Amino acid sequence: MIDTHAHLDFPDFDKDRDFLIKKCQESNIKIINPGTNYETSIKAIDLANKYKNIYASVGLHPGDIADGFNYEDYKKLINKKVVAIGEAGLDFWSLPKTEEDKKIEIKKQTEIFIKQLELSDEFNLPIIIHCRVAFEELINILQTRKNRGVIHCFTGNWEQAKQLLKLGYYLGINGIIFKMNLKDIIEKCPLENILLETDCPFLSPPKFEKRNSPLSLPIIGEEIAKIKNVSLEKIIEITDINAQKLFFLD
Repeated sequence: MIDTHAHLDFPDFDKDRDFLIKKCQESNIKIINPGTNYETSIKAIDLANKYKNIYASVGLHPGDIADGFNYEDYKKLINKKVVAIGEAGLDFWSLPKTEEDKKIEIKKQTEIFIKQLELSDEFNLPIIIHCRVAFEELINILQTRKNRGVIHCFTGNWEQAKQLLKLGYYLGINGIIFKMNLKDIIEKCPLENILLETDCPFLSPPKFEKRNSPLSLPIIGEEIAKIKNVSLEKIIEITDINAQKLFFLD
């Protein structure tokens, strides 16, 4: 199985990171670890260089843009274990209260996101997109470009999903399906456009430990299998192919 979005560099894993990654190796789980800023992007690369089953992505999360995005600094990070750009995107969940400050924040997020799309273009790498309460704005941007990638932790509606699928994007499905009703999306979305992810340490599925990890992937896969009325083996087979195709994994 392939966890296409995990944050194993986060402090939540400081006490048992090596042990957990070895358990993932024993379970034949590959992992893509996206950075959320420059420092965590470096940590993601360090993990990828250390472990064969981990790949890195470098990017700046929209909630972490205070210091801005230095294109050249991120460009220098890219090596053969970097398989994507991101986690990048738009997040309008908690914008400033005044209209003027809102406009400034939206403009800054948009400009930084577009810079990361350009970095994705330059290196022919897919983009891992974070989008929260900003799907119309996101779609308007992506319609003008030819990037490829995944909408991580998709929480939009089916009409928005259809537009993104038409543009060639994958939908990342994780433990959010146990907290939100996304059954309609999963039923209608072709399996060939779905990627499995955990977003660990967040969004732990029911009956799994409080801190999420890539080891919860079978629980997420099983829930998708039930909704789509296919076997877990089929979910694993197709989503693995999808991830290998998008990220050019070994």
